[in-house]
Amino acid sequence: MNFLEERIIKDGVVKEGNILKVDSFLNHQLDVELFDKMGEEWAKRFEGVQINKILTIEASGIGIACVAARHFNVPVVFAKKSQSVNLDGEMYTAEVESFTHKNKNHVIVSKKFLNENDKVLIIDDFLANGCALQGLISIINSANATVSGIGIAIEKGFQPGGQIIRNLGYRLESLAIVDGMNHVTGEISFRS
Repeated sequence: MNFLEERIIKDGVVKEGNILKVDSFLNHQLDVELFDKMGEEWAKRFEGVQINKILTIEASGIGIACVAARHFNVPVVFAKKSQSVNLDGEMYTAEVESFTHKNKNHVIVSKKFLNENDKVLIIDDFLANGCALQGLISIINSANATVSGIGIAIEKGFQPGGQIIRNLGYRLESLAIVDGMNHVTGEISFRS
């Protein structure tokens, strides 16, 4: 069992509806030391891979991506979920559906931050059905940039997202793959 799996067992809470609540360390209160270990692990797994940018989606992926970026010495770009007054110029957009929030968003990345010279590592907190990842991949493809890899903190292996992304030929490195959860007992099983 790795450091992230141990933390999920210790502090994660299983809720009805295949929800894994990790807000005490991953996506509400942030354990920056844990994020640093995650970044270090992704840096090992993607050693030798050309990466000059990290792309994530707001909001939960931002903290993880920023700390991980220190291990790659690259900037982080995040896809915004809404248009704002300080966004100007041309944009790449994609529609993504959130498993957690049960809604659809149009995510936006300014064209000035992503181009054909970029070798992009996507970082995110969760992978369930893969909709957010497919949206980010679509944006990278629209920029004629390259998806160098994908780093996920927690993948729900019993949902189709991981298999879909791997079947598309992308290198996906998930630090913890949950194969099963029981909301009655609180039990969580991981892929070995």
